[in-house]
Amino acid sequence: MTAHAMEEMAEDGLDITDLEHAILSGQVARIEKGDPRGTNYVIEGMAMDGITPVGSVGRFARGDRYLIITVYEITAV
Repeated sequence: MTAHAMEEMAEDGLDITDLEHAILSGQVARIEKGDPRGTNYVIEGMAMDGITPVGSVGRFARGDRYLIITVYEITAV
C-alpha cells in the first residue's frame, strides 16, 4: 500500500479493515489500461459497517504483488 493510499484512507475516516472488507466482498468496477506503469484495477465494495461504499485503485507490481495506489469513500455526485 502506498503512503498516498494510507493518507487518503485516513482522510475519509476509513481504516485497513474497511479496505480489506471492500476488496474481499467487492468487485472490479473498471480496468484502466492507459497508465504506462501498468493496468489499474478499480475495486468497489462496502466498508465493515455495510453502509459506506469504498473504492480502491491498484495494480499488479513485480510479479503477483498487488499494490494499492489509493483508497476513497465513494460519494454521490
